[in-house]
Amino acid sequence: MSSIEADKNRWLIAASAIAIHLSIGSIYAYSIYQIPLNEALGWSTGNVTLAFSIAVLVLGFTAAFLGKSVEKYGPRLSGLSAAVLYGLGMIGSGLSVQLEILPMFLVTFGVIGGMGIGLGYISPIGTLVEWFPDRRGMATGLAVMGFGAGALLTGPLGNYLIQNFGVAMAFYALGALYFVLMSLGASYLAKPPENWLPEGMEDEENAHEKAKSALSGLENLTAAEARTTPRFWMVWLIIFINVSAGIMLLAFASPMLQQVAGATATTAAFITGYIGIFNGGGRIFWSTLSDYVGRTTTYGAFMVIQIGAFFVMPQLVGVWVLAGTIFLVITCYGGGFACLPAYLSDLFGTAEVSAIHGYALTAWGVAGVAGPQIASVILETTGNYTSALYVMNAALVVGLLTVLVLRWRIGKLQNPGKTGAGTAATTD
Repeated sequence: MSSIEADKNRWLIAASAIAIHLSIGSIYAYSIYQIPLNEALGWSTGNVTLAFSIAVLVLGFTAAFLGKSVEKYGPRLSGLSAAVLYGLGMIGSGLSVQLEILPMFLVTFGVIGGMGIGLGYISPIGTLVEWFPDRRGMATGLAVMGFGAGALLTGPLGNYLIQNFGVAMAFYALGALYFVLMSLGASYLAKPPENWLPEGMEDEENAHEKAKSALSGLENLTAAEARTTPRFWMVWLIIFINVSAGIMLLAFASPMLQQVAGATATTAAFITGYIGIFNGGGRIFWSTLSDYVGRTTTYGAFMVIQIGAFFVMPQLVGVWVLAGTIFLVITCYGGGFACLPAYLSDLFGTAEVSAIHGYALTAWGVAGVAGPQIASVILETTGNYTSALYVMNAALVVGLLTVLVLRWRIGKLQNPGKTGAGTAATTD
């Protein structure tokens, strides 16, 4: 089989995707604005948090509704549009703070910025899947690792800017920085040439079909067709539960460490700062592992690990024991995002994976609102975190059952007419 030369380096494509995701991943450091906005402008904690909730909700639905546009116009134009939206959202946030107009802040950071995050999140993913047909999980894991680790860049830099130049100037400077990083990354993005294959796959039998197709026995589907299948909605539910569990801990890690384990506020803040490392690291670890053990097995592992973690958390003694358990859960949270694009391409093929990925990310938008809100209601009602942890544990059990049903369902589709454990074993 003759090889087709590519005019771009696929590892630079991955680096470009990381540049985009590192920028939009700054939303994970949003808490750095909380106290400064409260002290400088008198905006309540609830109002400042509302901007974050709006951004998470908008990014999920932007990813859903603009996924088809990414397929139509390509990753470069989509990525540049995301750079403009997120840059405008951040700079508009700075102007809102300078003018002290809260509704304008909710629109600029929440709506415009959220749209930039959603579009920026999905723009490089389908392209990465096509450049790395031999390592789908690892490639998409690299990109979304950048998203998970975004707080590591924004946290210290944002704090420095706030302390030395004020909140408004911090938004201006960060907005300009993100626009440049995202524009540079988007400018290099491009689909691989038709029938291109990476070295190592060129001599494989039916390599071109394997590169673009779903798992053996599953049909390649359009985004519209995928939405009508039970397996899509099972994946949606799995992602919703996994994200709800992780976001609950992201929202309440610091007070939980203080109430459950007796950590001081300083120690809790110190530990919370390390969450970004495990969020990002979990994405590349689990997505790479999924290339070898299968995506269904990986999501099953997420549920089993978190069921155990949420069950023992209320009984744990020792600050660092609880912290380690939280870190473990956060790796599963990040890993769920990292494995998703590769899993969707396994289940539905790569032709419209960006659009399908966008639809699946509505689970993120809904969970981003539902997870913390449900936990807050339970916490206010009971006065402790134990009940909230056990309620989430029950949801994780539902998630595990859904993974098992999905495994059975895929096996049935791959081997029509067969039933039983032998079939299920082939579903990865």
